[in-house]
Parts: sequence; C-alpha cells; structure tokens
Amino acid sequence: MKVFRNSKVIMTLMIAVLIVVFGGSSVFAAPKQKNIILATTTSTQDTGLLDTLIPIFEKQTGYFVKTIAVGSGQAMKMGEKGEADVLLVHSPDAEKKFVEEGYGVNRRLVMHNDFIIVGPGADPAKIKGVKSSAEAFKMIAKAESLFLSRGDNSGTHAKEKKLWKRTDITPAGQKWYQETGQGMGLTLNVAAEKKGYTLTDRGTYLSLKKNLGLDILLEGDAALLNIYHVIEVNSAKWPKANADGAKAFANFMVSKSTQEIIKTFGVDKYGSPLFFPDAGKKVEDLGK
Repeated sequence: MKVFRNSKVIMTLMIAVLIVVFGGSSVFAAPKQKNIILATTTSTQDTGLLDTLIPIFEKQTGYFVKTIAVGSGQAMKMGEKGEADVLLVHSPDAEKKFVEEGYGVNRRLVMHNDFIIVGPGADPAKIKGVKSSAEAFKMIAKAESLFLSRGDNSGTHAKEKKLWKRTDITPAGQKWYQETGQGMGLTLNVAAEKKGYTLTDRGTYLSLKKNLGLDILLEGDAALLNIYHVIEVNSAKWPKANADGAKAFANFMVSKSTQEIIKTFGVDKYGSPLFFPDAGKKVEDLGK
C-alpha cells in the first residue's frame, strides 16, 4: 500500500507539472475558440487569394475563418470596436495610428503589389506615357474626364486622396469626379461601364481585366506601391477577441509555405503574380 500511495503521489505531481507547462490544456487539443473574424480588404477577396489560403489554414489549424471584406479603413474601425480578431490591410499611415492607439499588436509585413491608373483605351485626358501619377491626375482634372473614386475610406481611397493632395486639386464636388462607395471590383465595373478612369490595385484589375475593357494607362510610379500588413487585434483592450486564433492566422500569413503560395498566385492564369511576398523584409527595400 505504501508503494501504491507513493506512486499515486508521483502521478499527481506529474500531472501538476504538465498543467503548469502546458497551461492546463492538452498539447494536441483543438482550439478552444474555433472561430476567427478576419477583417480585410476587398482586393484580397476579389483576387481570389483568400479563397486559396483560408482552406489551407483551416485544415492545418482547426480554426474556422469568417472573412469580412471591406475597405482597410472599415476593417480598422471593426478592430477599434472589437468586432474582428485579426486584420489584413493596406493603408500604412492608418495602420500605424491603429497600433499606436493600442487597438492592434504585432503588425507584420506580408506582401505587396502596386496601384495603377486604368481607363478607356481612347484615353481622353491623354495620360498614357506620363510617368508621374500626380501629373496624370492633374491632366484628368484639367480635361474634366470622368474619374471614379471608391470613396469608401479604403487603403486604395487613402492612396488616391494622397495623390490628389500632391496636385493641390480638390476633386470632391466636381461633376467629373464620382464616388461609388463600393469595393474595388464594383468600382472597376462602374468605371468600365461609364468609360472613366480609376485608381486600382493591380491584382484586382488583372483578375477582372477580361470583362472590363479598361487599359493600364499609368504604372511604375514609386508612389503607387501597395503594401499589405497583418495586425492582431489587441486582446488586452478587447478580452473577448480570439488572440490565439489571430496569432495563428498572422503566423500562417508570414510562414514560408504561405509566402511561397503568394509568390506564384496568379501566374498560371494571368502570366504574372498578383502579389509579391515580403515577410521578413523592410518596407524601404520593397519595389527595388
């Protein structure tokens, strides 16, 4: 009996040690909170990238991802209210503010592509061949050619406003300037229908190009770099946020295997990748 009691004591101690080491859960246990809310941009949804990546993530981890595709600004508003667990966005200035104000943590570089200005082949403002996006915007304004803006506080809209600011032109309220209040895919369709110009990320344009009838009229300007980061919503501010799930998704996005998928995504269908993987790089080195 003495030996039995000692064995029982030893077993109890071993269990106690395991609880301390592994936080009271089995090493191989499924996630306690399985659902993750991902607030992201319409471009990651419209290009089909998330349709490729999310099933792989769910299979690997046991989490289920609810994707809400809105503009980057709206995605961050969701994060500010604790209505999302993790963000995948492309509005650097707003992202920095989001983190500085304590709403997000662990902002990490994921990938980039670029913005382009597209429009009808007739090119009424004659911007084709111009190297500066700001100069192209000036020419569109001077010609009073129709310009379609997303007008939705997205990363694309933020970039567009930044470009207009460089021209010292205020387009809002002008007859030739129209806001759709929609995502990138729908805005491209409106531009195609009305034969207007718009600013778009290259990925969404390439994924929809076949049915648009819009041409790339300006590309390659360094000011048009389009950078995506993943940000976990701060669970210290929002205790109900799925911090473990958010971290798992963020880790997945910057993992070597996922970066390899991003590297080749779109090549077979469009002849070139829609995004370029950047995990571990410095922003200042992108596009070089």
